[in-house]
Amino acid sequence: MLDKPDKPDKSDEKIKVVLCWHMHQPLYRNTTNNEYILPWTYLHAIKDYIDMADHIENAANIKTVVNFSPILLEQLDDYAQQIQHWGRENTPLRDPLLGALGDENLAVFDEAQKLKIIKDCLRANQERLIQRFPHYQQLADIAELIFSADTLVNYISEQYLADLLVWYHLAWMGETVRKENAFVISLIEKAVGYSLQERKSLLLLIGDLVGDVIPRYSALAEQGKVELAYSPYAHPIVPLLLDLKSARESASDIPLPKHAEYPGGYERAEWHFRYGKEVFKKYFGFEPKGCWPSEGSISEATVELCAEMDIKWIASGENVLRNSLSGSDLASDHSVHQSYQYKNIPVNCFFRDDGLSDLIGFDYSKWHADDAVSNLLHHLENIAAASTDKKNTVVSIILDGENAWEYFPENAFYFLSGLYRGLSNHALLDCVTFSDCIDAKLETHQLSRVVAGSWVSGTFSTWIGDKDKNHAWDLLCDAKQVCDKVLQSGTLSSAATHEILHQLAICEGSDWFWWFGDYNPGQSVKDFDELYRQHLTLLYQKMQQPVPDILSQVISQGGGDPAAGGVMRHGSET
Repeated sequence: MLDKPDKPDKSDEKIKVVLCWHMHQPLYRNTTNNEYILPWTYLHAIKDYIDMADHIENAANIKTVVNFSPILLEQLDDYAQQIQHWGRENTPLRDPLLGALGDENLAVFDEAQKLKIIKDCLRANQERLIQRFPHYQQLADIAELIFSADTLVNYISEQYLADLLVWYHLAWMGETVRKENAFVISLIEKAVGYSLQERKSLLLLIGDLVGDVIPRYSALAEQGKVELAYSPYAHPIVPLLLDLKSARESASDIPLPKHAEYPGGYERAEWHFRYGKEVFKKYFGFEPKGCWPSEGSISEATVELCAEMDIKWIASGENVLRNSLSGSDLASDHSVHQSYQYKNIPVNCFFRDDGLSDLIGFDYSKWHADDAVSNLLHHLENIAAASTDKKNTVVSIILDGENAWEYFPENAFYFLSGLYRGLSNHALLDCVTFSDCIDAKLETHQLSRVVAGSWVSGTFSTWIGDKDKNHAWDLLCDAKQVCDKVLQSGTLSSAATHEILHQLAICEGSDWFWWFGDYNPGQSVKDFDELYRQHLTLLYQKMQQPVPDILSQVISQGGGDPAAGGVMRHGSET
């Protein structure tokens, strides 16, 4: 009797698709008084992190990668705990908007407080978050009248502020919550005249949602539906810490700061990787295998450091690969849909498909969800059809897990649910994780060099080169030199040393440099300018050193009107 032939390995007939969502927010807290200056961490939590978890929980037969910056995990935990304490002990909240939402005395707020609440409650996408809800739009119209004449501030009632605060948070609520939570549905249906008890209940719900983020993603990881990865602790541009001159590898004429190098950059980069792992393990109970280096920024030295940190995979931008292959034998035969290694260093490098990722980030929000999903799947099917080595083909779609969705109708509910549904059990596409690709022993192509760059156009020009960005780097370098002298004095306790290094890490984050420059909108630049100078000021105070007068001077003013308000960039120039 003849043996039956083995069935063909179906995985060889499919290409691998990795969806990698990067969750990150810088430290919005003024660490002098621990009050949050901006609310974006908890707002993105109740809108985007919760929605994404819900979509993945309901998706069948697919896996995703979710990357968290450790400094975001700490803020999520802080918000959840402070709202819990408020609910149990009426402890004051350290976020002004949340505090106002649950405040029993809105009527006694002074004129400045009232106007600030109104302004803050209008910081939302006009089309998708305000106009969508007629009652919220009416409140916004009233706000315009109030701002048109100084005398009208006297007519701001307690009920107006209460309703505006409720609608602001209802608009920022995740679509999955709006569709499923009976209390939220009842608030939307009520529309006006919200009571103090309803405001307090909404605040407690927000606390529950924020507190659920880490446990839900932890459960998804345990179920094998998500691979959790991380970024260096405070999201620094690691190649620039290691060597400021690396910016010229991809842009030879880019102006650099006055400081020739960042003092002790290797030790600082190592600190961010190591401490970031400790924070990640604290919240998830294990060490991550993979890393999205902040802004996909890599260099040869960064890859080597990742290997020392026992990181198994990293990801970067398509143009970093293109620059690295330029002039090599592989240049004409390269594909972004492959796995690479630099000089046999045991770190698998994957590269973002800019075209597909940017379609999601910038274009599909204007499409009908079904058409957008069909278009993306069609592109992926074309890649699969053209592939002569399906087993080793991997398409990496990588983008922020928070910033794109507010530009979609219904927070991209129909696009994301349709995408996950379309990828489930697809005949040509296998939705996996980067670690799955390593476990499948994908063939890795060797890179003889890595040209330093980021996912944004393959350069570092988003964070260095502009006069304002370079000035900010010089301020940081000055502070680091003072820091080194203080730490070398040998007079500090271990606790004081840790506080200083932690505060320094906050100042080293990428976000401050992202926002400086004329390209960005004035209000955002103002917010980040003030926060950056506050963080540097506190660093000097923790070191018990004089605060330089220059830190009282504005670094950058902005004034531009970029796409998506500047929170996103295209991976490649359009």
